[in-house]
Amino acid sequence: MTIECVECGAELSLPPNVLVGEILPCSDCGVELEILSLEPLQVDLAPQEMEDWGE
Repeated sequence: MTIECVECGAELSLPPNVLVGEILPCSDCGVELEILSLEPLQVDLAPQEMEDWGE
């Protein structure tokens, strides 16, 4: 199974046991991609984590 990076267009191979919600880095541009669904296969940029700052 392969996906196309939504940022740079690189073709990425997915591991056979990939799960919905899993975060995978693009090996070309380094952005983090989140698996949104498997049937049909959809990915998008992973949400950025916000700093907690102890609040």
